[in-house]
This record gives sequence, structure tokens and C-alpha cells, in this order.
Amino acid sequence: MSDDSLLDRALVRLEAAASHLQIDPDVIEKLKYPRETTKMRLMIRMDDGSRKSFLAWRCRYDDTRGPTKGGIRFHPDSTVEEVETLAFWMTFKCAVMDLPYGGGKGAVRVDPRTLSKSELERLSRAYMQAFASVVGPDRDIPAPDVYTNAMIMGWMADEYSQIVGSVSPAVITGKPIALGGSLGRNDATARGGYYLVRHLAQELGLGEGMRIAIQGFGNAGQFYAKLAAGDGHKIVAVSDSSGAIHAPGGLDVEKLLAGKNAGQSVTVLAESLGAKVIPADDLLGVECELLVPAALEDMITTSNVRSIKAKVILELANGPITPDADKILEERGIVVLPDILANAGGVTVSYFEWVQNRQGYYWDLEEIHARLKKIMEREGRAVWTIARDRKVTARTAAYIHALSRLSTAIEAHGTQSFFAS
Repeated sequence: MSDDSLLDRALVRLEAAASHLQIDPDVIEKLKYPRETTKMRLMIRMDDGSRKSFLAWRCRYDDTRGPTKGGIRFHPDSTVEEVETLAFWMTFKCAVMDLPYGGGKGAVRVDPRTLSKSELERLSRAYMQAFASVVGPDRDIPAPDVYTNAMIMGWMADEYSQIVGSVSPAVITGKPIALGGSLGRNDATARGGYYLVRHLAQELGLGEGMRIAIQGFGNAGQFYAKLAAGDGHKIVAVSDSSGAIHAPGGLDVEKLLAGKNAGQSVTVLAESLGAKVIPADDLLGVECELLVPAALEDMITTSNVRSIKAKVILELANGPITPDADKILEERGIVVLPDILANAGGVTVSYFEWVQNRQGYYWDLEEIHARLKKIMEREGRAVWTIARDRKVTARTAAYIHALSRLSTAIEAHGTQSFFAS
């Protein structure tokens, strides 16, 4: 792996896309750097009476196309570099899906599993107290991310409403349904990827009864397993923080999900599922047609990429493949459906939630699924067509697709050629 930062490696995608378009230098200059990154210390009272501080950030990367949008993660390894890179990806993700948003992201450096429920609520409210001047329904709209959930978003929305003195559900998405959340948000990331693969199955060479390996069996991984199994596909391997399990004949997904919902790890469940426990990294090398990375960034690198046997990779995680590993996959002819397209179902349904909050009218589940399916298929087809016509990877095609929209918006404000004429 190179010594470049995570953001440096992300910007490689921007440069690759720009080489295929006639882009004004002003556009690249604007997109190379985040517009605004705010750093705060959150001080909360712990249950034992002591006070403890936690480092927190919120980045608004670019707001040319609308208010910034992006999740808040609670993770012990979060850094400002990670937050800015995730906000960069969100900028392009929203543009790929043609949503009227820019990209944002937030994080608190904390292991939430070490906090009581009361401490977690105090931390969530402290985050909103610290960043209330940064966020807003027309400025920056957070959402759940790693180790955050609907209840945490509900606490944050309530805190914001108390600060501004009016009920403002549109300030945040991914809330509980009773507090203005949208139906269909819980499985939106997985469902978007599911619609994408199903729509492009013929072009991808994927048929019925395909074998699927899922790296990271959290929210997105679990919902994807359920949706794919419902279509008759076999989930042959899954992993979580405890390790991985493998069953060449397919896992009993309902039993697996029941065990996870009861708080058990996949390795504990292995024996009851007739599966073999394998090292977590060995999941990448199992025999399958579709590999679904659904964990964290940089999970597939030059050290393990050559073990992959899948013909297609669906990136439900953000940035799971390093650029160097990406090149090896391209050389091997393995198709990667990139994160800024593949996992964009989450932000798309978040957009639906924001729209519903603002108009005070809520859609039923069937309408949300239909709207999501239409957008995923429309933008997935557009990206596939660009990849085919320009003879580039699907990732480069997705960035070309997004950059063309971003450049149009940035250039509409005037560029050097306009002012120098």
C-alpha cells in the first residue's frame, strides 16, 4: 500500500474521471478540498459521576448542488481524514443518483459499546449541541452510519428542535418512524444494491442460484442476505467482528438472522448452521459468483485481492477496495459495482425522508420501493452504458457520470474562461 492518505487515494478516482471529460480546471480545484471541516470536543457526564471528553467532527465537502448530506459514525478509530474522505465520496454519490445534495460526514471517536444507554444519549445530544450551527434542513443533513441508529438520530433531531425552538424533523434522516422517519429506510442500502444487481444481472453474467459471500454482517449485509436468499440465491459465507463462516451448500439465512438478532456472533452460530469457521480474510477466497464487501474501508488490498474468485463485487461498504487492488481486479476481469452507485440506496431513501418531512406528507412502503427501484435502475443503466461506450471500469464510469453533473453546476457559477473573456 502507498503512503498516500485515504483522501489522496480517493482523489485518484476524481483524476481518472476528469481525464475522460473536458473539465474546467476550476472544477477540479473546487473538488480537491473540503469546503468546511469543524472539530469539537464533546464533554459528557458519565454514569459514575466523572466527566469525559470525546473528539468529534463534521465535514461539509461541497454544497454546489444543494445542502450537504451524510452520516455520523461513532467509532474508536475515526479520524478527520476518514471523515473528509467519506464526505468526498458522498459528494459524488449524491451526484451519481442526481439528488439535490452535496456531500457531508460526521464522526465521534468513541467505542459506543463501552457506553451505557444513558451515556450514549448524552453523547448524541452533546454532538447536536456542538454542531447545531453547522447542520440544518437547508444546510447540512446528517444520518446514521457505523454504530449509530434510528434512536440516536431521534435524540439528535429532538435536541436540534429544542435548540432552535421549533419541531424540525428534516434536520436529520434515518429517524424512528414515529418521529418522522421514512418507511423503507432500514434496508435501503441493501435494497438499492439488490435492485442494481438484479437489473444488470444479464450483463454481469449472473444467473439464478448464484453463490454469494458477504464480508461484514451488519445492517447492510444482513438485509442483502435476506433479499438475495428470497430470490433463491445461496449465501455461502459471511463474516463479522468474530471471524467468518463458510458453507458451500448455502447457509440457512433465516436461522442465521435469528441468531444475530439474539446477539450471537456468526462463529458461535457456525455449528448450528452446519458451517465451518474460517479466518475472516479467507472469506474473500471462497468459491462464489458475487462478493459483497459490507464492512469498512480498505478491506480489499494488494495483499489479499488475488485470492478473490468471484466474478462480480458489489460494494455495499464505502471504499472497501484500495486503488492498487482495484487495478488488479480490472486486470483479472472482475467487475466492481462501485460504492458511490452500489450503496446509494441509503442516501436515496434518506432523501425521500427529507422530502416527506418538508412536505408533511408520507408515502407508503410500496411507493418508496418503487421510487428507489426506478432511480437505482436508471442511474445503474447510465453508468453501465458509459462504461461500455468509453471502455472503462464501472467505477470510473460512475465518477464520470457524477463529475459531469458536478462540473455543470460548478461551471454555472462562472469559470476562468468566463471572467477572462
